[in-house]
Amino acid sequence: MKKLVVLFSTILCFATCSFAQEETQPQESGVVFENVVHDYGTINKGSDGKCSFKFTNTTDTPLILTNVRASCGCTVPSWPREAINPGESNVINVKYNTENVGHFTKRISVFTNKQDTPIILTITGKVVDPTPVEEVPENK
Repeated sequence: MKKLVVLFSTILCFATCSFAQEETQPQESGVVFENVVHDYGTINKGSDGKCSFKFTNTTDTPLILTNVRASCGCTVPSWPREAINPGESNVINVKYNTENVGHFTKRISVFTNKQDTPIILTITGKVVDPTPVEEVPENK
């Protein structure tokens, strides 16, 4: 019984830490995002899968996004290649392939010249196919 309680507590701790990291950003990064999670909700197959993540350079030196990488090929990020001056804002645009039906959670890693670890952005939602399914007639 004691082992079960320890195991459950350990799992709960890891789940809580993972969730907390998912929706936060490093404060020392000098990059402040308005949101780090975009929830599409329920969207139709083939619909527009675009969203944007607005951010601001809060440091006193230029910010460079050195790389922005999605967790899979169904998510395509685009980002500014030029330096973002102190106090300026810009956006990272993301396009999700809505031909993939079902629930999804995808991560986008943002690498900058201000930190060693990436900032993690997350998109989530559910794609449904609104096309009615043909009923097969019963054989009588």
